[in-house]
Amino acid sequence: MEQPNASRRLRPRGGGLPGLFIGFSYPLRALRLFQKHKALRPYVIAPLGINILLGMALYSLGTWQGLKLVNRLTTRLIEWIEPTWLDTAVQLLSPLIQGTLIVLLFIVLGFVLLQFGGILGSPFYGQLSEKIEILRTGKLEVPPSLGGAAVLVDIWRAIMFEIKKLILLAIIGIPILLLNFVPGVGTIAATVSSIALASLLICLDMFDASLERRRLKFRQKLKLVLGTLPASGGFALICLGLISIPLMNLLAIPLCVSAGTLFFCDRILESSQAHSP
Repeated sequence: MEQPNASRRLRPRGGGLPGLFIGFSYPLRALRLFQKHKALRPYVIAPLGINILLGMALYSLGTWQGLKLVNRLTTRLIEWIEPTWLDTAVQLLSPLIQGTLIVLLFIVLGFVLLQFGGILGSPFYGQLSEKIEILRTGKLEVPPSLGGAAVLVDIWRAIMFEIKKLILLAIIGIPILLLNFVPGVGTIAATVSSIALASLLICLDMFDASLERRRLKFRQKLKLVLGTLPASGGFALICLGLISIPLMNLLAIPLCVSAGTLFFCDRILESSQAHSP
């Protein structure tokens, strides 16, 4: 009974075109919050340590194998293309092709780091999000008590959340992959669509600490993310950029989780309270 009521109380606010630029600003707002409230910093230390260990393993292996794959793909593309004059054009453009593939490689590595770092650091991110929500709103909404089954329910919901994200990734990602076979604009459309899909998944991750406390269903979470466009789009794009930069993303993940809580409080929760009777 409480989930539908919680969903009705949450009214997303996109803010039109200015909302896009407002969304970009939330990581900076979170950074300012850390500067102002030093008591929040200990909640970043543990996930930061987890991210450093994961990042060392991921980038040492992923970059080595990924760069080999980029070189192989570029070489095969040059060998595959005919006629000769077009092959020459591709050779001249090969640095651009390699650069694009390397950017995509770092986006993928950053996304993988986010997923594993988010799962292992979720208890700390949950506490960090709670503290920020209290600072922002003066109160904290907690889910109904489930007694001894609470831990099992939380684990089950976390697993199902990841599975549903994978299903969403497959449903949208496979058609995007097929776009690469469309001549002309196919590759460009696939690249833009891939960035949009990655941004959507990242936005779900960054908002999840606040949304999960309210025991919302996956569809409700997705509706709230889409309902705050274009503000959530700007927020997601800046988060995608931050977590794609090696080394910086080690700190960017807890920063973006904090920014997601601020975004939720300002553009979903505050808007809901303004519309409440």
